[in-house]
Amino acid sequence: MSARTRFNVIGKPRRRVDGRAKVTGQTRFADDIKLPRMLHCKILRSPLPHARIESIDVARAEAHPGVHLVLTGKDFPVTYGMMPVSQDEYPLAPERVRYVGDPVAAVIARDEQTAAQALDLIDVRYQPLKTIATIEEALATPEPRIHDYGERGNIHRNQSYEFGDVEEALAHADHVFEDVFFFEGNTHLPIEQHAAVATVDADGKLTLWSSTQVPHYLHRALSRALQFPAAHIRVIACPNGGGFGGKCDLHNHEIVVSRAALRLGRPVKICLSREEVFYMHRGRHPVLMKMRTGVTRDGRLTGMSVQTLLDGGGYGGYGAASTFYTGVLQPVTYELPRYRFDAARVFTNKPACGPKRGHGTPQPRFGQEVQLDKIAERLGMDPAELRLNIVAKPNSLTANWLRIGSIGLAECIHKVVDASGWKDKHRKLPEGRGIGIACAAYLSGAGVSIYWNKMPHSGVQLLLDRSGQVTVFCGATEIGQGSDDVLAAIVAEVLGIDAFDVRCVTGDTGITPVDLGSYSSRVTVMMGNAAIQAAERVRELIADAAADELDVLPERVVFARGQVFASEDPSKTMSFREAVAFAETKYGTLGSVGSYSPPKAPGRYKGAGVGPSPAYSYTACVVEVDVDPITGWITVPKVWVAHDIGRTINPVLARGQVEGSIYMGLGEALMEEQVFRRLPPKLSNALVHKIPSLLEYKSLTSLDMPEVETILVEDPDPNCPFGAKEVGQGPLLPVMPAVANAVFDAVGVRIDEVPITPDKILAALAKKAKGEVARVGPDRFPDVPYPEPIFVLPPSEGGDGNATKAPHRDEPARHKEAAAS
Repeated sequence: MSARTRFNVIGKPRRRVDGRAKVTGQTRFADDIKLPRMLHCKILRSPLPHARIESIDVARAEAHPGVHLVLTGKDFPVTYGMMPVSQDEYPLAPERVRYVGDPVAAVIARDEQTAAQALDLIDVRYQPLKTIATIEEALATPEPRIHDYGERGNIHRNQSYEFGDVEEALAHADHVFEDVFFFEGNTHLPIEQHAAVATVDADGKLTLWSSTQVPHYLHRALSRALQFPAAHIRVIACPNGGGFGGKCDLHNHEIVVSRAALRLGRPVKICLSREEVFYMHRGRHPVLMKMRTGVTRDGRLTGMSVQTLLDGGGYGGYGAASTFYTGVLQPVTYELPRYRFDAARVFTNKPACGPKRGHGTPQPRFGQEVQLDKIAERLGMDPAELRLNIVAKPNSLTANWLRIGSIGLAECIHKVVDASGWKDKHRKLPEGRGIGIACAAYLSGAGVSIYWNKMPHSGVQLLLDRSGQVTVFCGATEIGQGSDDVLAAIVAEVLGIDAFDVRCVTGDTGITPVDLGSYSSRVTVMMGNAAIQAAERVRELIADAAADELDVLPERVVFARGQVFASEDPSKTMSFREAVAFAETKYGTLGSVGSYSPPKAPGRYKGAGVGPSPAYSYTACVVEVDVDPITGWITVPKVWVAHDIGRTINPVLARGQVEGSIYMGLGEALMEEQVFRRLPPKLSNALVHKIPSLLEYKSLTSLDMPEVETILVEDPDPNCPFGAKEVGQGPLLPVMPAVANAVFDAVGVRIDEVPITPDKILAALAKKAKGEVARVGPDRFPDVPYPEPIFVLPPSEGGDGNATKAPHRDEPARHKEAAAS
């Protein structure tokens, strides 16, 4: 027998009983190996926004040289979806398409060019259906239904909650403010487009590499959609070139290449074009909002009613959660004794919306912060002082039963006011220059998982050996936010070693413990707490073994700077490596696990699981603008932002996250919009994306980016690892309203919608010149058939967190009293 290693390699696939490819290749010597060549996938997408598929003829494509496989909807009989209540998508549409870009067929060929050529050989016949393009059309058009499930007609989600008698609170307020706002949808714009590679190993097991933020959820979806054992699937999340939420949904191309690999027994790769990423979308929901807020003469809030209406696009996705998030976090920032929110999400024939940085919360935050600016203006108060007077209290329960722990918002406001010279600038700058302030709060991870269960949200496993090597395994995904660095730093801190000495293995469902994914700013808190638990457990073993050698009690052993020593006598010392070797001698192979589950939510009513978090971060932001009254052009010379981060684990990464939020927030405030247009009737009258390319979709360049002064406020939260809260999303939220408020300070006009563009500035200035209301924004909120609210008494009124019977109301009298006030 030759000394050369023998390998079993993939040869001609033999079909198994279950339809999977079984490897039957010859045994070859290492220098004779011929690995299966990578195949490439391209997807055929619908040119119509709403239609039935009458027929698909793939014969010519299958016969095209270099084509190995053509897949259609019949190959995917099972739906999938991110949330249990929205399992409404097929990897390839079998009978009906719901937006321009909906996938209908896939070609797997020897290269991308051949696959693209074969797409043109597929003949699809469609029967067009009525296109629903806007929120208003969705409300007015119950038939045809875009989906057969949902609340009614084309309303996907419809919900209402009331915490205390809000109408009474408004009726007894000194002032009631009512405003309507609109927040246009926009997309994530990651530098890296979506890509995936699937392959089947010699045992017929599937491995998928993907630019995903949620390998665990993708793993579950693959098992369902492919009807394939979950234990035979491995998902590896590649380091992302930007995600921002766009890669935390489940995507059809990931399932398509997986099916193709299983059929062919060959690696199959897909890389989406930038245009395809625009059509896949899953970005910010367009949201129409109506806010009624009661205040006292000194600016304290008595009650608030928020109504939101979301354009969800063609599928459910994260929509159920997105709908909740347009209302649930409003009471977390300011003291709000009574609160009501009504929210509805509609289906339209556009790409599905989903989570983008801040997930559902930037839209209502824009409305609330601009309205607070209007309240301050009417009452003759400083907007910063008004906010300081109503900041929520630490260690309190909100009206909607969310538990606030630490809150450093007041300090954040003081910091940005002082740093920006606010008191010397607000209402005092020359015409055309202005300054605005806004605040925000955000989750440090969602308190409930997407599929309800009592299992941990994050797990960490440590492996140590006699070399002193420390390897940490976790399912968390590195998407550029620095989670691997945080993981290594936390383990190193507990063990008293350098972070460089910790090796991280992450985002691999085949070898790492489950972590639910990189979304909702959850990773630092949940992964971090699990890592601390695992590191402390293994430290106990090492300390016990080292204590024997040092002749001290285990609790007297200290870990620091790579050394393990006695606290009373540092001369009794050994290296960390030596201590690990002693521990391995005493206990055998060294390892430990840690896990983390968030605290139980205090609310007990249906829907109370959306909004609770182990901790909330807080941000205050001041923006200075120059507005040209001739062109309407807005320039932002400087931004000041203070973020309550709890504790900063890595200041460089934290500041990078804050500045990235400012960049993204300014883009949304000034120019970004995912908008659609109708083609002329002779060209199908289809509803198509107006600007599906980086050439036309406007975003800030480095030359547009202003100077940013970042202030990290540390107010450690006991629920968080070393007190560290989130920093990835919260700092974005106040940017858009701060810009709008600065524009008002500069030129005296209100732009109650985003993006705030030069044409809107000029339109508002023209109204101002005519003596009209100097405002641009929506002027009405449509009638929405919101349900009767689930009524819950706030904690301050003796509630117990359960839903109860709503008080009897004389509605006409209430409204008359409110109007009179």
